[in-house]
Amino acid sequence: MSIQDTLTADMKTAMKAKDKVSLGTIRTLKSAIKNSAIEKGGADAVLDDAEVMAVIRKQIKQRQDSLAQYTEHGRPELAEVEQNEINVLENYLPTPLTADEVAALVAEAIAETGATSKADMGKVMGLAQKKADGKTDGKTISQAVMKALS
Repeated sequence: MSIQDTLTADMKTAMKAKDKVSLGTIRTLKSAIKNSAIEKGGADAVLDDAEVMAVIRKQIKQRQDSLAQYTEHGRPELAEVEQNEINVLENYLPTPLTADEVAALVAEAIAETGATSKADMGKVMGLAQKKADGKTDGKTISQAVMKALS
């Protein structure tokens, strides 16, 4: 079952349960996925699961930024809403890799590319992100690559 099929089923469940937070978050996510698909290839384009995960990560990042702003400016009620939405979105991502798994993945990518310095970071990043298969974000991989190549 694809992520989009899961979203549709969960949206129906949220409607029946009258779960406004989940329903609103899923609707917003589905809209973002559709917009991304349109940008990719027109109205009939469909995103694969890896591309959908990238959209989900982007939505989480936006909410984390908002959460930080609300917390910084003393708006705990709005921060709580953002955190609840983050929790809903995280349910659609695979279990993230541990720090040790990321380090091993990066070491493997470095060995395969023959990278020796930070100048080779782009090659390592590309391969490491493919190997991660959406189980961790680019920032985490980037930090691990920088650490390994320094």
